[in-house]
Amino acid sequence: MNIFEVLGYLAAILTTISFLPQVFKIYKTKETKSISLSMYIVLTIGILLWLIYGIHLKSLPMILANSITLISLIYILLMKVKYK
Repeated sequence: MNIFEVLGYLAAILTTISFLPQVFKIYKTKETKSISLSMYIVLTIGILLWLIYGIHLKSLPMILANSITLISLIYILLMKVKYK
């Protein structure tokens, strides 16, 4: 594994776990008033496009990170709509 693969995995881990506090907070409090629906919609579309790009490149760090992040974002969006 070269340094760029290590950087890719590290970036994947950090960007993926960055959404977990928001997911846990929403799960715990059931409150989504303070988050922006439009921002999360745009971000979800962007992450989906990154996932498609990662699949095209056959880049495991991109595929794993964007898959997990996409699941987190979809959960946040669903809770935003549910607890509106």
